[in-house]
Amino acid sequence: MRLGIDLDGVVADFNAGWISRYNTEYGAELPSDAVKGWDAIPSLTHFEDMRAFWKWARDHDGHSLFRHLEPYPDAVESLWTLIKARHQVVIITTKPPWAIHDTFAWIAQHQIPTREVHILEQKWTVDCDIYLDDGPHVLKGLVARRPERTVCRFVRPWNEPVDGALDVESWPDFLNLVDRSRPSDRR
Repeated sequence: MRLGIDLDGVVADFNAGWISRYNTEYGAELPSDAVKGWDAIPSLTHFEDMRAFWKWARDHDGHSLFRHLEPYPDAVESLWTLIKARHQVVIITTKPPWAIHDTFAWIAQHQIPTREVHILEQKWTVDCDIYLDDGPHVLKGLVARRPERTVCRFVRPWNEPVDGALDVESWPDFLNLVDRSRPSDRR
């Protein structure tokens, strides 16, 4: 099956990454699990708005913040398990233009097993059998535009249940869901 997998918040620990760097640069003591809502960053930091945050995230030692993230536990190993089970891992992520090269470098550095990467806003335009994402707006779009497909919400503190999406609590949960699923007959 084709598995549409998001990166930030699903494979890459975006919040722990930016929080660690923020704490180092500004002498702050934010806990790595401080984010409880989507776009909550300004309420946790000195940044006036998300635009100011993204300006800061753009350059860190010649790379964007996205280049310095760590994978979540079990994420990379789970993707390899899916590949070994003969599934296709399709990375579908949203990034600002200035982070595209760092995204590809991150994928290579962490040996993400994919032959297909899409960096775009409208993730529903990439046809997959199963999608895994954490973005509330993305999940709603996938459910609305791909109702015949399985859409999974990776449960995180910053997202709420979405009607039509299945909740996945962990990578082992996702592996079990994929194992129980059957490929779409529409191919």
